[in-house]
Amino acid sequence: MPASPAETRALMEREGYLADLGLATAVFLALKLGRPLLLEGEPGTGKTEIARVLAAALDRPLVRLQCYEGLDIASAVYEWNYARQLLHIRAREAQGTEAGNIERDVYHHDYLLARPLLKAIELSRAGTPPVLLIDELDRADEPFEAFLLELLADYQVTIPELGTLKADVPPITILTSNRTREVHDAVRRRCFYAWVDFPAPERERAIVGLKVPEAGPELTRQLVAFVQSIRAMDLYKHPGIAESINWAQALAALNVVTLDPGVVDTTLGTLLKYQDDIVKVRGSEAARVVEKIRSEAKSVPVETSPAELGR
Repeated sequence: MPASPAETRALMEREGYLADLGLATAVFLALKLGRPLLLEGEPGTGKTEIARVLAAALDRPLVRLQCYEGLDIASAVYEWNYARQLLHIRAREAQGTEAGNIERDVYHHDYLLARPLLKAIELSRAGTPPVLLIDELDRADEPFEAFLLELLADYQVTIPELGTLKADVPPITILTSNRTREVHDAVRRRCFYAWVDFPAPERERAIVGLKVPEAGPELTRQLVAFVQSIRAMDLYKHPGIAESINWAQALAALNVVTLDPGVVDTTLGTLLKYQDDIVKVRGSEAARVVEKIRSEAKSVPVETSPAELGR
């Protein structure tokens, strides 16, 4: 485990995630004090990636629960393997086993299908506490949040047929939300909190340069400036960091060395994912932004030092 926010930041950077000091501090405190961390922000700002980075950096298994509307206990925690239970019952009946003994047999851990939340607790009980990612909690129904309270408070789940299973060491728990609805206050109180925003231009240049070095510093500068400009527009979905990286990869694959309106128009589908947004940007608007970037070229630094990233 890292011993300070600075070490946490360096740990994440070694796995390719450039975090600012505020985010690194929130992650450090969650690790140090064994508390869940709730990350909120716009889609595409890198919230889910933080859990993956921590799992890789700390050499922990990653257990992911993808939330969605209608998520229930059977999908999130456990369910019984009814097919195996039925086969066992028929086999024991054929052997003349008493009904009471058969019932005790079928409600055994061997017939339990562990879903992500129970799997995280089982791994912890086995001595390998995982990173538990509860992704896009805002997509789940509010009753599911109520169930999460027991897990986040005590890291235990209750199975009526087997009793209460409690984690010996809490898993590292990361919750994410895109704020399609508000997460309940009771869940928030059990978590540390951090808002993950779109990065500033210098940080985004560093991220794209790290992930797509073949794009080159000048194309990276122009690309990031373009993305930052259209994030200020009224779009249905603003491009995230993942889309910036995808666009850089696409332009590098096309051997593009500098942006021009034609290149932008033909590759917008790798940056914007909705046709209405593409129509709004393509053509005269793209040409205007590219011309603005060219006119500001001499006043924008190409490279950013590691010291500047912490400011």
